Amino acid sequence: MTIGILVLIVATLIFGNIAEDVMTADQITIVDVQVSQWFYAHRTTPWTQLMLVITHFHSTVGILVLGLLFAFHLIRKKAWDWLGVLVVVVPPGMLLNVALKHIFQRPRPSFDEPLLTLTSYSFPSGHVAGATVFYGVFLAYLICIVRPWPWRAFLVCAAVALVALVGLSRIYLEVHYLSDVLAAVASSCAWLAFTFTAITTWRKRHITQRLAK
Repeated sequence: MTIGILVLIVATLIFGNIAEDVMTADQITIVDVQVSQWFYAHRTTPWTQLMLVITHFHSTVGILVLGLLFAFHLIRKKAWDWLGVLVVVVPPGMLLNVALKHIFQRPRPSFDEPLLTLTSYSFPSGHVAGATVFYGVFLAYLICIVRPWPWRAFLVCAAVALVALVGLSRIYLEVHYLSDVLAAVASSCAWLAFTFTAITTWRKRHITQRLAK
């Protein structure tokens, strides 16, 4: 619980600072443009194809399909607690991102010859938010069943790498700024920390009440 609360506070502060800098057109917005222009100038066909595969695989539909496959696995294993965690964390976490988009209403990057054109808002990234909450739950589940610490460390690195790749694909494809990606990770980590802390607290109280009877 203590770790969860600390993560929640830190992630929320990071998101708040990024959001404030974006809304006030602070230094981070200059970095956003520089990073986007660099990728725009260095794009190549093979990298574009790879980034398209990564980004489409982690679209809203892609994350929902991954979630359904994971849910099917949990049902087969009769892991009802984890199934509840998946349902409570992932879909609401994605809806939270949609709400944040409409709160900030940041336009997407604009280029003369864009690789993708979207009309929805940019901040924070929905693809990155979806990937963060899904892989966050999946990682927590795997860590609970995998005991050796080297394997746990590998799983954490793999989850971080996957989220980073999704973020890279969104910047490369010119539909998000760097700050959109960082804000999505921060807000989603805050959501993961909040929900996991709340679920852990509820479970402990439920167990305590059952033992007291």
